[in-house]
Amino acid sequence: MLSSKASAKGQSTMTVEHIKVAVLGAGIAGLGAALRARELSKQAIIFESRSSVGGLLDNFTINGFRFDYAVHLSFTKEDVVRRVFDKTPYHTHSSNSFCFEDYRWLKHPVQNNLFPLPTKQKVGLIKSFVTRPTELVGDDYESWLRRQYGDAISDRYPIPYTNKYWDTPASNISTSWIGNRMRDSELEEILSGALSPETPNHYYTKEMRYPKMGGYKSFIKPLIDSSEIRCNHRCTKIDTSNNRITFSNGHKITYEKLVSTIPLPELALICPEMPNNIRDCTKNIKATSIDLISIGFNKKLIKDLWFYIYDKDILASRAYSPSVKSPENVPQNCSSLQFEIYTRGTESKFDKEELKINTVYALEKMNIARPEDIVVTDHRRIRYGNVIYDLGMEVYRDKILDWCKTAGIASCGRFGEWGYLWSDQSFMSGYTSLSNNEI
Repeated sequence: MLSSKASAKGQSTMTVEHIKVAVLGAGIAGLGAALRARELSKQAIIFESRSSVGGLLDNFTINGFRFDYAVHLSFTKEDVVRRVFDKTPYHTHSSNSFCFEDYRWLKHPVQNNLFPLPTKQKVGLIKSFVTRPTELVGDDYESWLRRQYGDAISDRYPIPYTNKYWDTPASNISTSWIGNRMRDSELEEILSGALSPETPNHYYTKEMRYPKMGGYKSFIKPLIDSSEIRCNHRCTKIDTSNNRITFSNGHKITYEKLVSTIPLPELALICPEMPNNIRDCTKNIKATSIDLISIGFNKKLIKDLWFYIYDKDILASRAYSPSVKSPENVPQNCSSLQFEIYTRGTESKFDKEELKINTVYALEKMNIARPEDIVVTDHRRIRYGNVIYDLGMEVYRDKILDWCKTAGIASCGRFGEWGYLWSDQSFMSGYTSLSNNEI
């Protein structure tokens, strides 16, 4: 542990602590790295800048209402993750979700559930789908959408939603992130969903899991309890030549292996040995930030797990219910919702009072609640929400990650790996950052 001793001149100097594996960040990726270190019988200490652990999986409580930091539900199939998560009793939910557009509720994915629309609108959307381009005209997301769904569906649904969720035009986004996140189009599915409200669930997973008590953070509590974590340790300098780290509280350490979950643009600011051409690459990787509006209601009003919002006059792109995830998240006979509003970059383009007013407006427009039903309204800022897959982003990201590797930094997690990672993928990113022959 850190200690001090007197110098010959009577001044106290700090000794530098040596650590086998130093992990920066006590989110799920850092916790995964620490787990792997323990399995390899290596000392690992996690240093967390905040006073609380869990990163994006942390939560907060207001007047008996518990809220996670952004939406979290588990559908992992990873054995390593399930061995940890399944230690916690959980609720199981269907992955049914909904979409709100122009005073109507449609099932998700919207293109396969057009039944509530007027006949003339459905005919126009389907006609556009049938006559959609047969080949991609570009390698961007907008071209992919138009090839998949046709112009009419694309212009009405995913393109406007992209502007809300990514705060970036679809024409400037690549397709490398899509995977199974977007449903491929099939004429039979679109026709069936236009003619009947009885459609199957096309979501990429059928089951969602959430802890019965303690919020989503309870899933990682076994990792937290078994890790050595030091909070209030914000890293201010990484000397990669001497394997030395300085923290804002004056603590200094040396390390044999370094695992970092710090966002790459932030990492560049504390690595003075990073070449300028690599540091300049961080200017070309962007992420969204989130304004999180959390609402508590004095009655049971919410029955849906989550939904997407297409209307432009509603600033939030999606909402989800902590009380549906687990009734333990709210006082008895109450309910709750959280709304996410995205901005490109780490600073919000919105005024928080404007967001609160707009959220109340949204609740009334969607016929969910009235102002007198609301007993909690909270605003929080999340500086890093989702990585934006700008065209060509991967080239800059990979140059940064290559330098990190040569500098002896195992960069992992959503913003350390700079990828669209779910919580289980972030866990595995940290877990696999250490191998037998490296430490």
